[in-house]
Formats: sequence, structure tokens, C-alpha cells
Amino acid sequence: MQMNSPETPLSGETAFTEGQPRSIVPHMKILVIEDDLEAAAYMTKAFREAGIVVDHASDGESGLFMGCENTYDVMVIDRMLPRRDGISVISELRKRNINTPVLILSALGQVDDRVTGLRAGGDDYLPKPYAFSELLARVEVLGRRKGAPEQDMIYRVGDLELDRLSHEVRRGGKEVLLQPREFRLLEYLMKNAGQVVTRTMLLENVWDYHFDPQTNVIDVHVSRLRSKIEKEFDKPLLKTIRGAGYMIKDEA
Repeated sequence: MQMNSPETPLSGETAFTEGQPRSIVPHMKILVIEDDLEAAAYMTKAFREAGIVVDHASDGESGLFMGCENTYDVMVIDRMLPRRDGISVISELRKRNINTPVLILSALGQVDDRVTGLRAGGDDYLPKPYAFSELLARVEVLGRRKGAPEQDMIYRVGDLELDRLSHEVRRGGKEVLLQPREFRLLEYLMKNAGQVVTRTMLLENVWDYHFDPQTNVIDVHVSRLRSKIEKEFDKPLLKTIRGAGYMIKDEA
């Protein structure tokens, strides 16, 4: 299960460096099925640094279950997996009418190998070793293929506007400066405008936690966000729904 370490240069570049730009496809959630735990840890860290939410499965059966039970924008699947190989996972996903774009990773890079993977239902095929920058670019292409229509690149709630591509936030035409986590929090709230967003939903989709760390991290970030988007404005938008969660809504 060969993958380059962060220090391994490929064609004049490294696989990943600090300062990696955020993904240009906003609010992506992907599934990585990779049994090499070191490679998987590196890959998931790099994707998260790029602003992508990542789930990981270490074998084919677990990956198939997660791919069937959850919704993803893209799946990255290693070809050689324990319990069920990657080609079999993809074939079964397609049989179940799950058409999420799939990128296959494999040390098998001959033409016949790539053809087999693509005919099984894969959408792209990247031989190992590879540079993370190329992997990210290919995942972004697949994400755009499935992604939201162009009009959804900008969220609006009342006079609050969030541009998902430029990462700019304005209220009443005035720029609001947010930290990266605050931006992701606001983005998720505005994506679900008018609906109650629970702590669990925020932990999974903004912090990428699948457990409750029993801290006040959400309360602190919501408080900071509220102060930034409501300071100097008369109309509150971000509401706390006692015992349920939070909601962003324009009370017309």
C-alpha cells in the first residue's frame, strides 16, 4: 500500500506541505477506504487541512457499509483491501444504485488495471505513488461533478451573505472577518437556514468529531460568531434553541 511520505519529492513537489490551500469545492465530505493506517492518517490529515470533512474505513466491508449508510461527495478507495477488495466494493455500490463519484488508488498502474477499475464503476484512477496535490485536484474535479449548482455558491440569510468560493462574509454590505472554524460553522448554519442544527450535527460536520468531547467548544465558537455577525446590527439572526441546538433565520 505504497504512498509517499510528506517529505518525498515527486516531479519537483512534495506530497503535502503546511499551508496547503483549502479545497476550491466548498463543504465537501468524503470517504477514504485505505487499510494502510499510516497512509490513511496522513491522507485524512491533509484533506482536513484543505477544509474537507473525512471519514475513514480500514477494510472493504466497513467501507461498503459506510458508503451505503452515509452520504458523501466523493469516495477514495484503495484497490487492494482486506475483507473485500476495492473493485468489489465499487461494483456493489453501483449495484445498490449509489452513484457517488469514486477515485481508485492502486499500486497497479498498467492500462489493463486502470480499465478494470473504471469498468467496475470507478470515475478516476490514480496509481501509487502520487503527490497529494494531484489527489486533491482530482477529488475536487469529482466533487464539482456532483456538487451544488452555481447559485448555491453564495448563501444569504437576510442581509448576511457568505461566499463559499472567495470565503468572504458580509452583512449589510460590510465585510465580517472570521477565523477558518468560524467560517465553517457559519457556512453549515446557513446551509441549513431555518432549521435546528444540533450539537451532534455541528461536531460531525464542522469539527469532524464522531463523539462528544464534553467540552464547551461549540458554545465558545457560537458566541464568538454571534458577536461578529450581530455586532452593530439591530436584528439578531443566530438563535439558541434551548435543549435542541442552534438556528440561523431571518425574521421577516
